[in-house]
Amino acid sequence: MIVMQPVLEMYAPAGFDLWPVAEVEPFGFLPLSGELSPAEVGAAVMRIADCNDIDPDGDRPPRPTDALGSFLHGLLTFDTLFAAGGLRVTDHSTGVTFQPGCCDGLEDWRDWHRFIDDGSPLGFGHAPVSPVAERFGDTVRLTVNAERSDSPVIELSVAELRGLLTDAERDLADFQVLAAGWASRYLPGHCAAVTAALARVVRLPAPAVPVGTSGDATPDTP
Repeated sequence: MIVMQPVLEMYAPAGFDLWPVAEVEPFGFLPLSGELSPAEVGAAVMRIADCNDIDPDGDRPPRPTDALGSFLHGLLTFDTLFAAGGLRVTDHSTGVTFQPGCCDGLEDWRDWHRFIDDGSPLGFGHAPVSPVAERFGDTVRLTVNAERSDSPVIELSVAELRGLLTDAERDLADFQVLAAGWASRYLPGHCAAVTAALARVVRLPAPAVPVGTSGDATPDTP
């Protein structure tokens, strides 16, 4: 059985305490779906915000002085957002996993659709690890590390890959709904803005914002 999952590469800033987050293995991957716990959603939102926590330049408003506003500033003000991760493919029959590479980002997940349509090789990294997707007619070959002649591979049909992409998109949409509800509890003063920002990351329509989350407020405690 082959599965595809949208994943975030995780890393927690030292001493993070703006909202509850799950303990995560540094540089491991967190699959995104509608099945996450509140603390896992918090960890995912933290990681996405941290990826975009960059000092403003002349085109963006100054960073707020409060800790929460400062940390969320890049997420809420960048037009083009980045999230370390991508789509992970696992063949459970062989134990081979095709991981996102260093040149990949969750925001680029739709590149897989373009890969299917035009057939051009799709690279996700560079030496020492270079994951590559290639199409040979109706067959897709995912090479875990093109730098190695003996690299493990996953082979599947184009039709199967299309189905996996549909599943991954559904997981992303379900995560958005879950994150909107999470933000209404833990970031009520920023719920609409955070929900819209996450939609820009995954390039899907934003879900409805829960009623009663406007205004400035502090995060709830668990």
